[in-house]
Amino acid sequence: MIWLAYGFFILGLFFLTFGVIGLIRFPDLYTRIHPAGKGGTAGGLSIFIGLMIYSGLSALTLRLALISLFILITSPVASHVIARGALESGIKPWQQKDKKQ
Repeated sequence: MIWLAYGFFILGLFFLTFGVIGLIRFPDLYTRIHPAGKGGTAGGLSIFIGLMIYSGLSALTLRLALISLFILITSPVASHVIARGALESGIKPWQQKDKKQ
């Protein structure tokens, strides 16, 4: 079971790493929100699942499950609120300019 937990830790680091790469590579707030939200949610949940497997069946597992549920619910909502606030503040979405070929 310990190897399964390590697998979830590595999977979580994979999601978080690609979320950070997306933050660096994408051009504006609206496109950066997607990898940040998905990477944070999927990475955090994977790490918490790994911690639940690692800790075994205990009271800590229940706490980790509740924290995971909280992250699963609030992270997408927070991403949506940030994007909505940016749009209402007048921040324009990035548009690719036509390139002559």
